[in-house]
Amino acid sequence: MLSPDQLQRAWVDFKVYGSPEARKDLIDHYSYLVKITSGRLGTMLPNGVDREDLVSAGVIGLIKSVDQFDPTRDVKFETYAIALIRGAILEMLREEDWVPRSVREKLKALDRAMVRLESQLGRSPTEQELAEALGTDARDVSDLLVRMTRTNIYSLDDILPSGDSDDPIHFVELIVDESADTGEEVEGKEFRRLLAEAVDKLPDRERLVVALYHFEGLTFKEIGKVLQVSESRVYQLHSQALNRLRHHLCEAGAIPMG
Repeated sequence: MLSPDQLQRAWVDFKVYGSPEARKDLIDHYSYLVKITSGRLGTMLPNGVDREDLVSAGVIGLIKSVDQFDPTRDVKFETYAIALIRGAILEMLREEDWVPRSVREKLKALDRAMVRLESQLGRSPTEQELAEALGTDARDVSDLLVRMTRTNIYSLDDILPSGDSDDPIHFVELIVDESADTGEEVEGKEFRRLLAEAVDKLPDRERLVVALYHFEGLTFKEIGKVLQVSESRVYQLHSQALNRLRHHLCEAGAIPMG
């Protein structure tokens, strides 16, 4: 591990002078972030997923974060890197399509029911109300929420338009990179403003869940302990938050309806 002075010097040597040795030192120094992030995601996945694949994908995210990070901006590298490491791992999982189709369909049905009931009731639906909407019982809904939480790869990145690049856009990159462009119609700076506005409009608990999950790297189970609610309730809050964000961005014309 590098000392604080060595770390600062490594950033200067790499970003100012393009030193490949400094780049390698930075990647080695922050490699622990890959272990932490892949370990946390690994607890949410089925036993059949190879943990070494998670680490390999995470390393790609770490390298990207070191290459793209701007030390002059008011963003902690750890926050930026964890988001890109997680994004790289989730992208790998999406490409391999490890979630069974039946689970995906149940997740979509549950998501639609939560949105519909919240609109009708003007509040978050209870598990019993969700059960009635889905034609099942509350225990099944509770089990489904927990299972969906552990197989969930739904993130803020999923509400971003992909643009013309083959590389996915990650939410945290919009915060750090002022030149980021989310598509032909929307400039990166304006999109960041609209997204920040949408996050500010979230109910307090949903905003806290978004912050803890996407910026602090906590799992749904860990967030549940912080909020003193069940893991399934955290999943529900997270899904509601993303639905609100998507709806706000659609209304603002930042992303297409659909």
